[in-house]
Amino acid sequence: MLPADWSAKDALLLALGIVTAIYLYILGTALVRARAAAMADASPSPTLAGIATGFFANFWDTLGIGSFATTTTIFRQWKMVRDEWIPGTLNVGHTIPTIVQAFIFTKIVPVDSRTLILMIIAAIAGAWLGAGVVSRWPRRRVQLAMGFALLTAAVLMLMAQLGSNPAGGTALALTGSKLVMAVGGNFALGALMTLGIGLYAPSMILVSLLGMNPTAAFPIMMGSCAFLMPIASGRFIREKRYHPGVSLGLLLGGIPAVLIAAFIVKQLPLTAVRYLVVIVVLYTAINLLRTAFRDREVPVKGAEAKPAAL
Repeated sequence: MLPADWSAKDALLLALGIVTAIYLYILGTALVRARAAAMADASPSPTLAGIATGFFANFWDTLGIGSFATTTTIFRQWKMVRDEWIPGTLNVGHTIPTIVQAFIFTKIVPVDSRTLILMIIAAIAGAWLGAGVVSRWPRRRVQLAMGFALLTAAVLMLMAQLGSNPAGGTALALTGSKLVMAVGGNFALGALMTLGIGLYAPSMILVSLLGMNPTAAFPIMMGSCAFLMPIASGRFIREKRYHPGVSLGLLLGGIPAVLIAAFIVKQLPLTAVRYLVVIVVLYTAINLLRTAFRDREVPVKGAEAKPAAL
C-alpha cells in the first residue's frame, strides 16, 4: 500500500523504477549472450571512446543540448557503429542516463500529473510501433530516414536559437482538445525518437504551441523518453540491431555526466555551443543523405549481419 502523501508523480516514478529494473535485466542478459557469441565487429566490451561519447553527449543533454544528434555525429565521424545499428545503439545506450534525468526533472519541475502521464503513455505507444518498423529497415532506408530526421532537428534547434519558436504561456496543465492534440503530438514524437531525432526541441515547440510553460517540456520530455526508450530498446535488442559494447559505453559514461551537469554545473552560457551543434548536425545529415543516394540499396539478407546472438 502506498503512503497517504504520495502523489501521482510519485507513483509514476515508482513505475519507472520497475521498468528500469526490468530493462537492466534484459540488457544484462543480452550483453552476457553477446559476450558468449564474441563477434569481432560487435564486441560487448565498452571502449574508452564509447564511454567518452556517453559522457560528452549526456552532459550537454542534461543542460538542454540533446544527445542523439551529437552522438550520431560522433558515430559517423569516427565510424564507431554501422549506420543501420545507429538508431538501436542510441536508444539502448542512452536509456539509463535519460532515466536518471527523468527522476531529477520530474521531481523538481512542476507539471500537471494527468497531462504528464497521458503524454508519456502516447510517446510509449509511438516508440513501440516506431522501433518495430525501424529495427527491420535495411541500411539505406535507415540512412535516408536519419538524414532527414537530423535535418529536421537542425532546423528546430536553429529556430530555437533565433527565437522563432512559439513563446508559450503559463499553463502547467492541458484539457479538452489541447490535451488531445498534445497526446497525438507526443505519439508522433515517440515514433520519431526511434530514428534518433531527439525529443527536446520538438517537445518544447509542442508544449509552447499549446500554451504551456516551456519549462514543462523538461518533465514531459524526460518522462516520455525514460519510459519509451526501454520499450523501444527492447525491440532493438530483440532484433539484434545495436552495438552491445558501444551501448554499454554510452551507459557507463552517461550516468556520471548527468549527475555532474544536474547538480554541480547546473547551467552554462550555451549559445555558441548550440550553434556549433546545429552545424555538426547539418554536416552529419548531409553526409548520411549523400551516402544513401550514392549507394544502391542491397538485399537485407546479404547486408544485415547480426551483431551477436542475444
